[in-house]
Amino acid sequence: MKVLKIVNSKATQDGDGVNISRVADFSGKYFDPYLMIDELKSDDVNDFIGGFPAHPHRGIETFTYMIIGGFEHKDQMGNKKVITAGNVQWMSTGYGVVHSEMPVTDVDGGMHGFQIWLNMPAKDKLRKSRYQDSHNLKTGLPILTNNTGAQLKLLAGKWTLAGNSDASPLTDLAGKGAIADLSLASKGRVELNLSHAEQVLVYVHTGSLATPKVNCGQLAIVDAKQALAMTANSEGAGALILVGNKINEKIVHMGPFVMNTQKEIRQAVSDYQNGKFGKIA
Repeated sequence: MKVLKIVNSKATQDGDGVNISRVADFSGKYFDPYLMIDELKSDDVNDFIGGFPAHPHRGIETFTYMIIGGFEHKDQMGNKKVITAGNVQWMSTGYGVVHSEMPVTDVDGGMHGFQIWLNMPAKDKLRKSRYQDSHNLKTGLPILTNNTGAQLKLLAGKWTLAGNSDASPLTDLAGKGAIADLSLASKGRVELNLSHAEQVLVYVHTGSLATPKVNCGQLAIVDAKQALAMTANSEGAGALILVGNKINEKIVHMGPFVMNTQKEIRQAVSDYQNGKFGKIA
């Protein structure tokens, strides 16, 4: 396994004063087809109680995954869902979405979750918006395991571990994106062949990896053509694994809009201001 680059997350705020840790690349050079990973992890309700009031998006896909706590989602398409612990939500915003995400805490409080942005290819940026979540699954998202202390929760896409394969019901992410949450026991080990993908990213959210050495809050960009082999430290580790194919298109970014030209960004702002994205019912 070859690590090409380590990126440290940075503390920032978004929404109504929500404290998050962020890794982002809007150049398309390092993360493509991914743009950003925001992690919300706190036991202090004041860090997230403001939530994310109504706001727009165009030209991206948002992928939300909750480990602890939850968010109530509302959008102009008429979707109203609470994304609870262990579940995921995907929005392919296309032409435009207006949505809000407001916190719902577990009984013992606290919040731990992610919102991941993926770029959309130019040909899809103005298509009709799409929405999907995992709440209709009676048995929850699929999980694969090995005999060396690894558990892989399949959030999006198809995966194979220790000779066994399964898939999340969310399989239409841009850039053939696939996302899994890896849990490693103390000194647990895992090896994955992800050579079918052009991009492989590993974001450690709990504990740390001993091999390769990646600490909590760090993102490793790795060589997709080599087997992904990881071992946890004695405290174990939790990490998101994100794979996909590169879109390789120019990116122009302004706030919640990601397009290919400045003209398209100006049009997105104008369309939103003129009410063409619709309103939350």
